[in-house]
Amino acid sequence: MSASTADASLVQSVDWLTIAPPTLTALVALGVLVADLFVPAERKQLLGWASIAGLTAALALLLPLRSGDRATFCLTAGAQTDSHAQTAGCSYTADDFTLVIQLLVLGGALLTALLSLPATRAKLPAGEYWFLLLSSAAGAALLPASRDLATLVVALEVASLPAFALVGLKRGDRRSSEAALKFFLSSVTATAVTLLGVSFVYAATGTLHLTEIAARLDEVPGQLQTLAETGVALTLVGFAFKIAAVPFHFWVPDTYSGAPLPVAAYLSVVGKAVGFTGLILVTVVAFPAYADVWGPALAVLAALTMTAGNVAALRQDPTRAGSAIRLLAWSSVAQAGYLLVPIAAAAYSGDDQVGATVAYALMYAVVNLGAFAVVALVARTHPGKRIADHAGLYAASPAAALALAFFLLNLAGLPPGIIGLFAKVTVFSSAVDAGLGWLAVVMGVNVVIGLAYYLRWTALLFRTPENAVEGTAHRAPAPVTLAIALTAVVGVVLSGYPQFALRFATAGLF
Repeated sequence: MSASTADASLVQSVDWLTIAPPTLTALVALGVLVADLFVPAERKQLLGWASIAGLTAALALLLPLRSGDRATFCLTAGAQTDSHAQTAGCSYTADDFTLVIQLLVLGGALLTALLSLPATRAKLPAGEYWFLLLSSAAGAALLPASRDLATLVVALEVASLPAFALVGLKRGDRRSSEAALKFFLSSVTATAVTLLGVSFVYAATGTLHLTEIAARLDEVPGQLQTLAETGVALTLVGFAFKIAAVPFHFWVPDTYSGAPLPVAAYLSVVGKAVGFTGLILVTVVAFPAYADVWGPALAVLAALTMTAGNVAALRQDPTRAGSAIRLLAWSSVAQAGYLLVPIAAAAYSGDDQVGATVAYALMYAVVNLGAFAVVALVARTHPGKRIADHAGLYAASPAAALALAFFLLNLAGLPPGIIGLFAKVTVFSSAVDAGLGWLAVVMGVNVVIGLAYYLRWTALLFRTPENAVEGTAHRAPAPVTLAIALTAVVGVVLSGYPQFALRFATAGLF
């Protein structure tokens, strides 16, 4: 090959429409940061509405991509510029999987932004907050489209680094600073382990592109076999930190309870989606040759994670300060266990199983954000954020109580939360279809454990003790009310038409 041909092969094609959603989010983040220098203090709320408008526009830019067959940042085989140029090694792909996860993370960021408007008006520095939130959302939107390890790691860190600052943004709050430190240390450890694993995989295969890695791992020379196996193992351990799988989960309750409430909601949904997306890409796309290793490992992690999360959630004292947030935190650990089941099943019965994780993640994102929104509403009159503070909520605000009951029943997998029931059945079926009967039994036991604490909280909403919630309906900020309404409506629509989410359980994503 001549030098000129070699140089030409490094030319990358760029499709600006394909990368528009994360790019627009990042540009709005920069715009908000610059505008913060000039907007007077009494008009800082405009930054929040500008951020919401930017996220809405980014979501709208997913519509032209819904065919799901676009790719960009591809190394071309020559200097051709026409659309028929042969391409290979694309770093960014907008397939069905990418678009669904981008819908999840950008929609989650939008709902978080609505929850954040009252907090930035009184307690949090507006300019920094909106810049960090949008920056993290841009990284989260980039990650599902990443098809090489370099882009994947960069997107992962762009999503994670602003989140550290968001957790510790309550200046002068010791618990917030402690939560940020725990989150930072756990994530830095995860990043270090992941980078070491990625470097070993690159050394063994000579490529960073996921599909190329999958092809070359089958042909690794004997002297590099141990290096490749170590790289795969370390990469999986790094992502186990990111998704808070047992035994790398202890940072979750303290981080969620110390963070500003909208940030805790964001981490529980978008942060978790980022970790699981990366895990799916490295296991199913890059490491299928080692499915006999990561499949059993993820199955065991799933069983341990759902059990630890549910048992800890069951033990929460309703009268303890912050118990509502801590229960939702431990619940998110348990839900991570359920989300791991289809990924483990993919090692035994094919890539299609990961669609169940996508379907479950959509359900979880909607109802969990809705639950956090109602907790944020009640916290305006009861800042202790206790589960007991929700006693008698139905008497003070029937709509909020019914919405929270609906969200909790979805998380439990009970009617009328049909989408929650169907999502759990889909995950359960993926384990059975893969021959993981023991994991299906463990999941069934954990679902029963989950019923106890979800129903206990739900029943509390309709009691009327002496310290019943007062005045909630009259003090609801419009953005929080809108967030509750949006999540409730989407949850009801998905319950009436679960095939919208559950069709991804049978669709091939890669």
